[in-house]
Amino acid sequence: MKSGALLKQKINSQQPTYGVMATFHFWPGLVEIAMRAGLDYLIIDLEHLTHQQEMVADACAIGRRENFPILIRPPAAEFTPIRLALDLGPCGLLIPYVQDLAMMDEIRDAVYLKPRGRRRPGGPGNLWMKDYHYETWKTEFEDDLVILPQIESKIGLANVDAIARHPVTTAIAVGPYDLSADLGVCWKPESPELTGAIKKIRDAGHAAGKNMWMIGDGPSLKQQGFSFLCLTEPIMFLAASLGQLVARTKSSTAPSTPPPALPLP
Repeated sequence: MKSGALLKQKINSQQPTYGVMATFHFWPGLVEIAMRAGLDYLIIDLEHLTHQQEMVADACAIGRRENFPILIRPPAAEFTPIRLALDLGPCGLLIPYVQDLAMMDEIRDAVYLKPRGRRRPGGPGNLWMKDYHYETWKTEFEDDLVILPQIESKIGLANVDAIARHPVTTAIAVGPYDLSADLGVCWKPESPELTGAIKKIRDAGHAAGKNMWMIGDGPSLKQQGFSFLCLTEPIMFLAASLGQLVARTKSSTAPSTPPPALPLP
């Protein structure tokens, strides 16, 4: 899977890697917009909204054909949602609310075929394969799969070192809002409790020789040394940009002389 291999190579080499996560609205054309914007990957979020599955599969196929990484965030860190997410054909998964090694083992079982796991592949993702022999699945799909477990609770934070070291983990990830809520500082992004927790997650990744996926203000995070970034949610960015445009327009000064009248048609 070339798109997964390309993304893994960037992540593991600490190259600047920037993407977005589509939560509120998704359509396949967003893939082309992301590519034209110079992004390195796109995550389709199925945790909070159920986007139409055929559209998600179409987007994954576009990514495969263009070697542009498309990941999915499934609804839960459980066997069936993870297996079904992979059936849609992404090159990786951002997995929410991972808390311990037992959950990591379940993720492993859901993403790997026997004998390494228990996955039963199906759906549009099968179209990626030239044949269905085990070695083909392993070398063309599983070996380049990107798995990002999100730490979003105090329990996950306590077990972060083991989660980061798990063989299936590509890079450690964080869900800063949910983590802040579980730490009792919702939403105080500068609180010592949250910044200390994020540092602990990052340190666990470094100790395991793995990068950290971080979401937030790109320039600020880049200055802090983060290289694997999720810059925004596109609809939230659109809403903020529209608000800024309206504010700038309202505050602009009217010209001292009226513009010339336009000719009548």
